[in-house]
Amino acid sequence: MSTKVATKAETAPAPAAPEPPRPAGKSGRAWDEAPRWQIYLPLGIYLVFTLIPFYWILLFSLRPAGSTSLVPWPMTFDHFEKVWTERSFGVYFQNSLLVGIATLVMTTLVALAGGYALARFNFKVKQVFMLALLCSQFVPGALLLVPLFEIFAELQMINSLGSVVLAETVFQLPLSIILISNFIKNVPYSLEEAAWVDGCNRFKAFRIVVLPLLRPGLIAVGSFAFVHSWNHFLFALMFLNNQQKQTIPVGLNTLMGADSVDLGALAAGGIIAAVPVVIVFAFIQKWLITGFSAGAVKG
Repeated sequence: MSTKVATKAETAPAPAAPEPPRPAGKSGRAWDEAPRWQIYLPLGIYLVFTLIPFYWILLFSLRPAGSTSLVPWPMTFDHFEKVWTERSFGVYFQNSLLVGIATLVMTTLVALAGGYALARFNFKVKQVFMLALLCSQFVPGALLLVPLFEIFAELQMINSLGSVVLAETVFQLPLSIILISNFIKNVPYSLEEAAWVDGCNRFKAFRIVVLPLLRPGLIAVGSFAFVHSWNHFLFALMFLNNQQKQTIPVGLNTLMGADSVDLGALAAGGIIAAVPVVIVFAFIQKWLITGFSAGAVKG
C-alpha cells in the first residue's frame, strides 16, 4: 500500500510556476494595453472626416433646389428622376455595367492563364517578363491614349464599348497577372501531381484541384478590375463620341457646365455611381482582403 502511494506521489505533475506579474500603468492597466480613448478618438476623427463628404452629397441630392437647410427635409427625389430620365443616366448606367462585367471576365481569364504560366513554368525570359509587368505599373494611362486610339481606329472600333473594354483590360492585366501568379504559387504543386497520377491531364487537374482554391484571388482581381473600369473616365471620354455609348463618369462630367453647375443633379448622379461599388465591396470584402494578402505574400 505504501508503495502505491509513493508511486502516485512520484508521478504526480509538479504544480505550474506562477506567471510573473505584469507591470501596470497609472490606471492599473497592463503596460501593453492602450487606453480605449487613444483608440476610439483617432478612429472617430477619421470617421467624421470620411462621412462628412458623403453626407454633403446625400444632402444636395435629397433636398429641394434652392434650399440651404443642413437637413434634407422636406425630402425630394426630383434630382434622381432628372438625371435618370432627362440626362440619360439610365443609359450610362447600363453601358458602365456592360463595360465593367466584360472587363472583369476578360481580365480574370487572361490573368488566370498568364499567372498560371508564370507560377508553374520556367522559361528564359521569365524574369524579364516579370520586370516588364512591374515597370508597366509606372506608366500613366494617358500615355496609352494615342497608340490605343490609332489601333482602334484601324480596327474601326472607335465609338464602341468594345474599345473601352479592351483598353481597360490592357490597363488592368499587369497587376492582375502578378497577383494571380503569386496566389497560384501558394497552392502546393503536389496536389496537381496527385491529380495527374489519378489520370487527369494538366487542364483537368487545374480545373478540379487548383481553380477552387483560387476563389479569393479571383474575386479580388475581378472586383478590382470591375471597380476600376466602372470609375475610369479617360478611356471612355476618348473612345466614345456618341452620347448613347457613354459611361457614368463621362455622364457626370456633362452635368458641369461652363457657367453653372447643377449641384443637386450632380450629387444624385454621384450617389447612383457609388451605389454599385458600395454593394460590391459590402458582399466581397472578406474574399477581397484574403485574396490581396495571399497574392502579396509569396513572389
